[in-house]
Amino acid sequence: MSKQRLIIFDTTLRDGEQSPGASMTQEEKIRIALMLEKMRVDVIEAGFPIASPGDFESVKAIAGIVKDSTVCGLARALDKDIDRAAEAIKAANSGRIHTFIATSPIHMQNKLRMTPDQVVEQAVYAVKRARNYTDDVEFSCEDAGRSEFEFLCRVIEAAIDAGARTINIPDTVGYQIPSVFGDIVGRLIQTIPNADKAIFSVHCHNDLGLAVGNSLAAVMQGARQVECTINGLGERAGNASLEEIVMAVRTRADVFPVETRIDTTHIVPTSRLVSSVTGFPVQPNKAIVGANAFAHESGIHQDGVLKHRETYEIMRAQDVGWSDNKIVLGKHSGRNALKTRLQDLGIELASEAELNLAFTRFKDLADRKHDIFDEDLMVLMMDARSGQADAIYELVSSHVCSTTGEAPEARVTLRANGVENTATAIGGGPVDAVFKCIESVVGESANLTLYSVNNITSGTDAQGEVTVRLEKAGRIIHGHGADTDIVVASAKAYVDAWNKLASQSLRDHPQHHQGV
Repeated sequence: MSKQRLIIFDTTLRDGEQSPGASMTQEEKIRIALMLEKMRVDVIEAGFPIASPGDFESVKAIAGIVKDSTVCGLARALDKDIDRAAEAIKAANSGRIHTFIATSPIHMQNKLRMTPDQVVEQAVYAVKRARNYTDDVEFSCEDAGRSEFEFLCRVIEAAIDAGARTINIPDTVGYQIPSVFGDIVGRLIQTIPNADKAIFSVHCHNDLGLAVGNSLAAVMQGARQVECTINGLGERAGNASLEEIVMAVRTRADVFPVETRIDTTHIVPTSRLVSSVTGFPVQPNKAIVGANAFAHESGIHQDGVLKHRETYEIMRAQDVGWSDNKIVLGKHSGRNALKTRLQDLGIELASEAELNLAFTRFKDLADRKHDIFDEDLMVLMMDARSGQADAIYELVSSHVCSTTGEAPEARVTLRANGVENTATAIGGGPVDAVFKCIESVVGESANLTLYSVNNITSGTDAQGEVTVRLEKAGRIIHGHGADTDIVVASAKAYVDAWNKLASQSLRDHPQHHQGV
């Protein structure tokens, strides 16, 4: 018996970007969108066009480039939002407008200040307005997880009558548990008279760690679209993880009456790309994409896997994009070998000039590190592409003197608009001293809310990947840097963050706006 299609709706570029510090540039969003398309994601929610000119331009650019996935823009149930979203997705081969309004008593009373009748009226109006632009309209009941069942039935029936062809039931605050949430979705489908005219979707947040469980419970009760993100990225505790949803459905094909069209071999490369772009490292024990997901340390487990892999592995590592042999390149490798391996990792080089720059950086790294792993290449390319065209500051040199019993002293030279400036400072540690030097050159300070160091691979010559998060005047920005010298990596990350803070092109953080 053939199975029904489970539509995978990826919102990494919209809801995922609502994580504090996870704002992405247009170029970074395009790269992620192209990887999602290569993975065969059905719907890519590319952004919230009304949020800012930058977000509008990103959605518009993705709509013009992506050909095989539906490109979606989010819009509140307001004229200006819907019109802006429509303009942004106009060039898409397949475009969708996703409009929403809150339906829970707490949201209607305290946020919207609207009566239930007014909410229904606005929902119908918004769907009809969106239908003037496209037949593919999705309607969401924000905070459905805390909404009254009878009212959900009323507003959803009206939205379907108005022309919505996808109905989303979001657990916006991660309040629900699987048995209850699955039952709600199943009852809605059974109760609403015109439910057969729409696909029911779920969008679950992970505040109680139940986003994936809630989503899968809803699938078992008739939901045929799941909204999720790469690495479970998203505001607060995140969203349902795309890789976990997809692999659960695939691995337990004996249980789930659905299948996806996802090419799972692109999961790990896409996970790495999103992690590098956002600066959010993947925890080692993260399902599917964590470094330990297919690692075995227990002697009993190792013995079992060596005798028969399936004794302790329910999936093949290669099926989700892990490689048996990650060591592929070294100092004697040539330009073509580098280009080929980058293509295998899903990294397309735009020009011969970009290849030459990548090769130069690769050779420099190979002189300092004997074996170059896939992870090294991903970070190397991230570093090569992280420099903004309008970057003000460039790290020229960093020197630190750290002696036991004495306060470390640093000397840092930055190039600002073509002019080199040097500063010295004493700090509580070498990184603190370097940061003080950079602040001295910049002439400003900011609140450092996160300083994170992760080794990219194993070994004493491994690159260190540093992420910093700065908050200044309400803006939250992350910076990223990598180097075999952790102090240099820290300096790179701090300079990267200051360049982003100095840029006027970055939009306000999307958490300033509503979302599902």
